[in-house]
Amino acid sequence: MPIDFATAEQPQLVPVVVKQQHTVLIIDDDDTLSEVLCYRLRKQGLNTVAAYSGAVGIAKAKSDRPSAILLDLGLPDMDGLTICEQLVDSPETCSIPILILSGTEQPGIVRRCRAAGCHYFLRKPYDPNALLVLIRQAMHETAHWDVVGQDDDGNETNA
Repeated sequence: MPIDFATAEQPQLVPVVVKQQHTVLIIDDDDTLSEVLCYRLRKQGLNTVAAYSGAVGIAKAKSDRPSAILLDLGLPDMDGLTICEQLVDSPETCSIPILILSGTEQPGIVRRCRAAGCHYFLRKPYDPNALLVLIRQAMHETAHWDVVGQDDDGNETNA
């Protein structure tokens, strides 16, 4: 018996959800550390971009809009706290979480980093598993900051 396509039931279209691949920008002048971080983060399913100076890091943050930024405080061209403040103050980058990785032992450094706008501070040497957890936590916490019309739980509001 032939099939009447005019009266046949049409298949139901199901939307495909594409998982967004997150990118982490690493701003650190230590190319060995940056390469190791890139390798480890890529193994965890994250894209990575590296910048070896503050000026290049700020430019890449504005152009690439990464999901998170790992920032060293001791860069050759700029102070890491200044970079953090500039990124937090810029409309293009203010919603990107910043995690500072630093080996500095200055008194009050964690408080100063938080005041500059960073989400988390990790002292070098760091636990790579803890770093991954904090990156994912920071991205989760800030995921809805760019979305208009959502409350803190991600529910739609009448904005």
